[in-house]
Amino acid sequence: MSLISHARRAAAVAALGGATLLGLATAASAHVTVNPGEAEQGSWAKVSFRVPNERDDAATTKLQIELPAEHPLRSVSVRPVPGWEVATEKTKLPEPVEADGGTITEAITKITWTGGKIEPGQFQEFDVSLGPLPTGVDQMMFKAAQTYEGGEVVDWDQPTPANGAEPEHPAPVLALTPASGSGHGADAKPTATAETPDETSDGTARLIGGIGIGAGAVGIAVGGIGLARARSRA
Repeated sequence: MSLISHARRAAAVAALGGATLLGLATAASAHVTVNPGEAEQGSWAKVSFRVPNERDDAATTKLQIELPAEHPLRSVSVRPVPGWEVATEKTKLPEPVEADGGTITEAITKITWTGGKIEPGQFQEFDVSLGPLPTGVDQMMFKAAQTYEGGEVVDWDQPTPANGAEPEHPAPVLALTPASGSGHGADAKPTATAETPDETSDGTARLIGGIGIGAGAVGIAVGGIGLARARSRA
């Protein structure tokens, strides 16, 4: 076999292997996820639940996300998605919870989007603002249920085991990192930039002084011109 034939055969094998790996990667990643995958404890965060359609013959028509009741959030708001209707469900907590200086007796624990369609080969993102995020825990798991035309429901609700192996239907997980103190958390306060009275007075005095100097310079110039004209006439 010629050298060219060997090269062509090797290229074909490599291309087939690459396509296989790409197919496996696509299949493994085609599940409901939360993005970004991490946020700071105690902060406010905007997350997107990304929903790909895994079926070739049916559209996704409903998404349901469960917020963990064991870590209730004081504030949950959703961004409208064109063509979709959204509904939230509140749950009364077994015991009041202190969060961000207030007491929570009930919290939103379920968000449902309906009325739209995610066609085969497409995905959709559903944005939610959450906060303040809990402290003292390293993650929040959101169980998701994806409904297709015809009534098929796929539950993405399996936790990742300790060995790190991905389950068949993993639940979306938001990793929570310790607060960095960078000012992006829930306790961040705006920095005042207004001048103090002394600074304002000093600036005003300088402005007036500058105007006076400028006026004096103009007067000297005008006087010089007049003197020059007088000498010329003499």
